[in-house]
Amino acid sequence: MIIAITGGTGFIGKLLAERHLKMGDQVKILSRNHTILHHDIQLFIGDLANPEVDLSEFIANTDILYHCAGEVQHEALMQELHVNGTQRLVDEAQGKVARLVQLSSVGAYGPYREGLINEKLVENPLGIYEITKTESDNIIKNSGIPYVILRPSNVFGESMTNQSLFQLLKMVRQGLFFYIGKKDSMINYIHVSEVVEALLKCGSKANALGNVFIISQSTTVQKMVESFLKGLNINRIFLRFPECIVRVISIGFSIIPKAPLTTSRIDALTGKCVYDSSKIENDLNFKFSITLEESFKLFAKQK
Repeated sequence: MIIAITGGTGFIGKLLAERHLKMGDQVKILSRNHTILHHDIQLFIGDLANPEVDLSEFIANTDILYHCAGEVQHEALMQELHVNGTQRLVDEAQGKVARLVQLSSVGAYGPYREGLINEKLVENPLGIYEITKTESDNIIKNSGIPYVILRPSNVFGESMTNQSLFQLLKMVRQGLFFYIGKKDSMINYIHVSEVVEALLKCGSKANALGNVFIISQSTTVQKMVESFLKGLNINRIFLRFPECIVRVISIGFSIIPKAPLTTSRIDALTGKCVYDSSKIENDLNFKFSITLEESFKLFAKQK
């Protein structure tokens, strides 16, 4: 098969490209940089955020088009890439692509603090990234091209650019971490390798077409920290403080650039929502390779 991947040199896209190459597929990637992943991968230099970008050769004769390109840091670029860039992509792909697989985000459902989150919920994104990614999803849904949309929760792995999990691991290693609020706080993460396998299912299963799938694993904050300690081979006990007190203290930290105690971090460590992956497990026979706790342990061990 001929595979085309936007964002093909990115955190997820490069692993997806390498997986398809190992499967014997012909792989094309679209990227803004000249990084060569493998001599058998065909590289097209182009920026979807550029209105003048020429996608004709990249799109031509494609069986599966994976749209993995995304902007996670610069808000000013998100509308042009996620919305206008996706529109350029689907305009060029009309009649030329057998299947379009979109890499999206569970942020499309909104900033839930508790409850079970599944694909039946009404989309209610908050924040520029989440709003523009959801608009991108809707462009694809209405394009007339056979599509599948995959929505992962927080994706982690060794080469990720997001530093929040690395910072948390560092605090655990240095003994600076402390628990906030009650013991039932949940976190939702998914290792990049699991996302790649889910994308492959979305690209190959006939009954995936026209569907949106959540991919995520959940555990308690306490189990995550215990997994980190096992990976670091450290025995340590951390204190637990009431959420209300920590939030008051965080107000003083708000004036400090790059302060470790922020409202968003407190929210992340005190939430009680769970993202439900049962649809992709049941419909596409997706199976997680290991537990989230084991993934966290290996992540800490490698660092």
